[in-house]
Amino acid sequence: LGEGDEGSDLDSFEEKIKASGMSEEVAKVARKQLDRLRQMAPSSAEYTVQRTYLEWLVELPWSKQTVDTLDLDQARKVLDADHYDLQKVKKRVLEYLAVRKLAPGKKGPILCLVGPPGVGKTSLGRSIARSLSREFIRASLGGVRDEAEIRGHRRTYIGALPGRIIQGMRRVGTRNPVFVLDEIDKLGSDFRGDPAAALLEVLDPEQNNAFSDHYLEVNFDLSHVIFIATANTLETIPPALLDRMEVLEIPGYTREEKLEIAKRHLVPKQIEEHGLKETQISFDDETLTTVIEQYTREAGVRNLEREVANVIRAIAVKVAENEPYQPKLDPAQIAEILGPQKFFSEVAERTEVPGVATGLAWMPTGGDILFIEASQMHGKGNLILTGHLGDVMKESARAALSWVRTHVEELGINPDFEKLDVHLHVPAGAVSKDGPSAGVAMIVALVSLFTGRRVRGDVAMTGEITLRGSVLPVGGIKEKVLAAHRAGIRRVLLPDRNRKDMVDIPESVRKDLELVFVKRIQEVLELTLESVPVMVAGPGSQSEGTTAHA
Repeated sequence: LGEGDEGSDLDSFEEKIKASGMSEEVAKVARKQLDRLRQMAPSSAEYTVQRTYLEWLVELPWSKQTVDTLDLDQARKVLDADHYDLQKVKKRVLEYLAVRKLAPGKKGPILCLVGPPGVGKTSLGRSIARSLSREFIRASLGGVRDEAEIRGHRRTYIGALPGRIIQGMRRVGTRNPVFVLDEIDKLGSDFRGDPAAALLEVLDPEQNNAFSDHYLEVNFDLSHVIFIATANTLETIPPALLDRMEVLEIPGYTREEKLEIAKRHLVPKQIEEHGLKETQISFDDETLTTVIEQYTREAGVRNLEREVANVIRAIAVKVAENEPYQPKLDPAQIAEILGPQKFFSEVAERTEVPGVATGLAWMPTGGDILFIEASQMHGKGNLILTGHLGDVMKESARAALSWVRTHVEELGINPDFEKLDVHLHVPAGAVSKDGPSAGVAMIVALVSLFTGRRVRGDVAMTGEITLRGSVLPVGGIKEKVLAAHRAGIRRVLLPDRNRKDMVDIPESVRKDLELVFVKRIQEVLELTLESVPVMVAGPGSQSEGTTAHA
């Protein structure tokens, strides 16, 4: 009886091979393995291995695929309903749809969404799948260190399985899903191989139509898949892998964008998740702006959603206990629920004494303002640098001091550098910093220190400097300008050759800020330093200052 059941069970594999739509080459391999299986005793260890392999072969989506929705208006509505702004990515998706409409055989694009945490990179992949009426699958690559995670193990190993790509394709059940490779910048590598190198074949449109997994040992077509990788930074992605992807940068959000996202998405979502109705609680613009400005400081909206949830939970307790409360929240109630204000604009305070300049930094988490602090004391002509600075930033500091020393007459100062030690500090000391864009802020801090002229508290700056006094362009302009806007800065000094980056800065931010483009250090000093000294600079005087980070 058992043998007959086993025979009919193996016969079903033949039907599944025919129904799977696999290529003739793969079907030939499958039938060969089926013939081997028929000759094995069901009690043998090899039998289970062989059967598992056949099950993987027949259950993969060799020909099954979903039909794309090629209605551009409908796709645009879906994308706009799920995410506010992000026009670059939406434009790219609609372009792909338009091309698919005109050329149905077009291969799927391979995109890499780069941006700080909490801006919606992963959820955007889900939204893209919904707009195209495709299935969605996600694989997290953070901390993956083994090549076999991508390509699978050979069947000679006990407990061997295909890699994450083939596993995902089997789970999703179609050959044309939207496949999100999350945190691709956090791949590792060790003695077991480099998973980033294994991804080269997956993410190459010229090769992935014949992707070979070590476990399957037959080619699988990935060319119909839309691969979307997400990353916080491009620096840790190997150049060969980066070259295979179309990079779309998603910068941080402005205050106005956060307000719209909170009203349209975060507040309704949190109200529903906490079992309340919109009639029981409401946030006006002023209340949400208070939460955004006083309780969060981030490029994305993840902490904003957390703080909104904290407020709603406090109201949910009152509703559950039938306590009286005011449904329309105001800033006073926010302070009562969330506690004292967490973030203040410290720029004006930090620049009250000479030796101060506010710089702008780019980090994987978005832009930020940094402070360069300068002081002078009796010594032997040393330059002391602290604040966990990288080599490039240290060189910028030396170049800044050299420029100041060669322009003492022009600046109207006459310090005896041979008997002075100059100290530059860039807080916070526990955070590593590097890059050349702090050069301008360092020169301003030093000139402010030696002349006794304070730096204007509402000015921030970025730019690389040369010994000739030129201001060179730097990267991350949009993130830096948004950081200045968040911090309450009114004037931002940028290298003249960065004018081209203005197209990326939202109109609302450009209206609020005075963006000044400079070519020479002399222009920077005129625009940043107060005209009248507030103290006589000399050895032993100490000034706080401001930090810049590239």
